[in-house]
Amino acid sequence: MRKFYKDRYLPRDISWMFFNRRILQEARRESVPLLERLAFLGIYSNNLDEFFRVRVATQSRVAECEDSGARKAREEAISLIKIINKLNSKYSKEYETAIRELIEKLREEKIHILSDKEVDEEQLAYIRNYYMEKLNGLLVPVKFSAIKQFDLEADDNIYLAVRLHKGGGDRKKYEYGFLELPVATCGRFFQLPEKDGNNYLMYLDDVIRCCLPYIFCGQEYEGYEAFSFKFTRDAEMDIDNDIRGGILQKISKGLKTRKKGVPLRIVYDAAMPQPLLKQLLKVLSLNKLDTILAGGRYHNHKDLMNFPSCGRNDLKYERWEPILRSELQHPAESFIEKIRRGDRFIHVPYHSFDSYIRVLQEAAINPDVKGIQTTLYRLARNSKVVKALIGAARNGKKVTVVIELLARFDEASNMDWSKKMQEAGIQVIFGVEGLKIHSKVTHISFRKGADIACISTGNFHEGNAKAYTDYMIMTAHRLIVKDVEALFNFIKRPYVPTKFKELLVSPNEMRGKFMRLINEEIKNKHAGRPAYIKVKINHITDPFIVEKLYEAAACGVPVQLLVRGNCSLIPGLPELCGNMQIKGIIDRYLEHSRIFIFAAGGEEKVFIGSADWMPRNLNARIEVVMPVYDKAIKEDLKFVVETGLADTSQARIVDGSGSDELEKTAEPVRSQEVLYHHYRQMELEIENELKINNVD
Repeated sequence: MRKFYKDRYLPRDISWMFFNRRILQEARRESVPLLERLAFLGIYSNNLDEFFRVRVATQSRVAECEDSGARKAREEAISLIKIINKLNSKYSKEYETAIRELIEKLREEKIHILSDKEVDEEQLAYIRNYYMEKLNGLLVPVKFSAIKQFDLEADDNIYLAVRLHKGGGDRKKYEYGFLELPVATCGRFFQLPEKDGNNYLMYLDDVIRCCLPYIFCGQEYEGYEAFSFKFTRDAEMDIDNDIRGGILQKISKGLKTRKKGVPLRIVYDAAMPQPLLKQLLKVLSLNKLDTILAGGRYHNHKDLMNFPSCGRNDLKYERWEPILRSELQHPAESFIEKIRRGDRFIHVPYHSFDSYIRVLQEAAINPDVKGIQTTLYRLARNSKVVKALIGAARNGKKVTVVIELLARFDEASNMDWSKKMQEAGIQVIFGVEGLKIHSKVTHISFRKGADIACISTGNFHEGNAKAYTDYMIMTAHRLIVKDVEALFNFIKRPYVPTKFKELLVSPNEMRGKFMRLINEEIKNKHAGRPAYIKVKINHITDPFIVEKLYEAAACGVPVQLLVRGNCSLIPGLPELCGNMQIKGIIDRYLEHSRIFIFAAGGEEKVFIGSADWMPRNLNARIEVVMPVYDKAIKEDLKFVVETGLADTSQARIVDGSGSDELEKTAEPVRSQEVLYHHYRQMELEIENELKINNVD
């Protein structure tokens, strides 16, 4: 697999393809519950759509730039697109195989997915009745002969291309059209009445195939055929910060006239007749670098994330109820006062996100609270966070919210929430031009008593907190809280020089401080003092960090990394002498926390924060990483990382080849399960101690 990279650096987009395949591998594991395997297929499909909309779109724009100054970048982009398409073609075959396997497994569990050819008369009558009650009026076909290109069609849905048979004697005549499936209104899967303990479902695609005569009523067609397809547009996000500034300007200048949101990928039913496919490709206007991929009968498998359970919870993961911290069990006690007495933490989804909500709600009604400042990146649909902030504003607190309008694919939602907050009297700041605000911090100021701060690795988002592993520390540490307050002042006045004493903040000094921390490990190794680096992170693609980690490993510093997604490191390079190990965990929760541990000569330094080791995080975003001083929390963070490194059940070995094999062991360790039971046991011990103290 060495052909996928040059020298010592695996391109980000190739490493992403390897990461997404790890999700596909999880979907094919027999040990994973059946309905969860379907969900992993849905995640794989959804990830791939976003990847093409953004990353492949960026590379396509670079590849089309004809400016002579961007020639090298153009050649690299063309080469990269070819490799991506090759891998995509290979993985698509695995995906189609996985779909067929799981449909057969569902049948064994008496869950049948029927095609339009497999329904009986009773089921057909039920379908057509459903059409009259629900679908009638939602489906409006468009003839290909009536349009020149796809300009109004959205790329987040599924379509049927239709061949209509007309009478013509011995010589067949056809007309061609397409229609969009009303998935948002009707869902992708249609449930038929149960029979003899068997569940029957249909793709909406096939429901509509059964109803084509009704859709084309009165047109006197002799026959109908429908073939599904999906396409992906260029999402027209900014060209990624990984591209050097000078080339970026040339590319942007050279592509000003390009139409926004052009299609760049299509996946279609391989059975589609060539004349119909020709009509489809004509209106899509794809070029030779775009992706044209023949597939199976059904597409847009992101909908598998919402596959009906049919009452079969035995085919899903056992539910792990989020643990409510024992210190919240006594409503009369102030949680804010507890934070002042000592740092507190939550690790979601193992712990309930309600601890953070409790802090906001208490602050909203506390008469001593002067103000609340927070950053918001993504927000839940019915955000309790925003409701608490609005309540605080109505109670006379000065509330400031820094909201990121460019949170990818959440831009519209964030705009809506911004308007509601402004109407409630909240000061809404839309960030700093040229710097996406990705930090997750809250500052609460008081008229008397110490201020407090909350710093998290993930969004203040109730939905994310049920699915993403994120770590939050709530602290009254004077210098850290003072730095958090300074951060908000920096956001409000970004051109005023700001020094941070405790926090690592990008784009100011974070990169330099991380480089110094790694250099310190190298020096300690040479001096015979304890030296190691243990990091849990989402992505590592920054070339300078990559080279510095190579330098550390080559000097004998053990470098152990948990990297969920993009990873440009190649740990098997001979000069590293086996001192670098990388694992990637795929399990029921999405690994999202960022934890950094350095031996520091025996005086261990531990950090958490929002930043990955990517150029965009270190150069073009406002990110925050905080040092951890509380001994118990430091021990817990070490336990989290070391448990992940010990995982042999869900952690795949990341070696840069894309094989991503599981480590073979007699007794598998599943880190997420270990952590959940660890936190349950911790709370039981606290509760028992509280009971004993109350008795005494």
